[in-house]
Amino acid sequence: MNPAKVYYTDLHVGTTTNLLRKLEKLIRTAGIGTIDFSNRFTALKLHFGEEGNLAYLRPNYVKVVADVVRSLGGIPFLTDCNTLYVGSRKNAIDHLDVAALHGFGPLTTGCQVIIADGLKGTDETLVPVPCGEYVKEAKIGHAVMDADIIISVNHFKGHEQTGFGGALKNLGMGCGSRAGKMEQHASGKPHVVGSLCTGCRACTRQCAHDAISYGGDGKASIDHGKCVGCGRCLGACNFDAIKPPSDHSCDILCKKMAEYAWAVLEGRPHFHVSLVIDVSPNCDCHGENDIPIIPDVGFFASFDPVALDQACADACNKMPPVPGSVIQNCDPAADRFTSAAPVTNWQVCLEHAEKLGIGTRSYELVTVK
Repeated sequence: MNPAKVYYTDLHVGTTTNLLRKLEKLIRTAGIGTIDFSNRFTALKLHFGEEGNLAYLRPNYVKVVADVVRSLGGIPFLTDCNTLYVGSRKNAIDHLDVAALHGFGPLTTGCQVIIADGLKGTDETLVPVPCGEYVKEAKIGHAVMDADIIISVNHFKGHEQTGFGGALKNLGMGCGSRAGKMEQHASGKPHVVGSLCTGCRACTRQCAHDAISYGGDGKASIDHGKCVGCGRCLGACNFDAIKPPSDHSCDILCKKMAEYAWAVLEGRPHFHVSLVIDVSPNCDCHGENDIPIIPDVGFFASFDPVALDQACADACNKMPPVPGSVIQNCDPAADRFTSAAPVTNWQVCLEHAEKLGIGTRSYELVTVK
């Protein structure tokens, strides 16, 4: 496979332009206009940030991408899927509240916000993954699969399980329904925390395999001999009494994430933008953010998400650690992301994505002034 082109612009503006104009110039130069957007629903997949986190992307940047899509005849909407963990974005109501709190909505971006996997994280499309080593049928948020075009708008940052979060994580993990996220994180099956169970039986109504029963105390329990691990009970429980397992190694998680990204992208146009700024050591899913581990780098764009992630990681590894950050004392030659999260190896995801045919790790960096 020939090297993919990855376009880059730095953050210098002088007095003649600004960062928003530079971002627009970048994505237009990278060729976003070659996509036929005419009256086509375009999902702008991003991360709205957990409540309390301040490292997420400003909505101003997202508006630039949305305005370009609209100028090309597309119908953009902002989207993400609900979280697997219990937090401020585990259902669509809370998720929309946080998106609004962080400035994402029609008044600020010109776009409506649609939570792709619905009210309780159970609205999903089952997508066959014939090339998958681990995933044979990905569970993707329905609105994502309904879209005609996918654009990932990525905050490039560290991640405690995958090394970093870029385009492939935004697409693979981010587009999975709650059950899809459970499948990526684990090979096991959910269990019930009895002290939290109210005996409401909502989970039973969602179980198609008669795997949930109730004891004399009225508390639910899950028979793992019957349970198929579909995860629909997770969304049914309003009391967070049903918990997913977390028993996969980081390497397997990375491979499953790549296979989910394949399911999202296969067979339709896609384009990817990564902003390498405020590179926090952990994901924006955290309800906090530590100081960045490296200085801001710039903006990147490409049609190839694998090449894009590789280029962003390479650029980060050329930057010095920020004094006072969690990697301030790391070896100057060490990888910045494995220094922040030593159990991770982000290269596994990119290698697997390349093997699946999503893209190539080989790239040509084109600088846009």
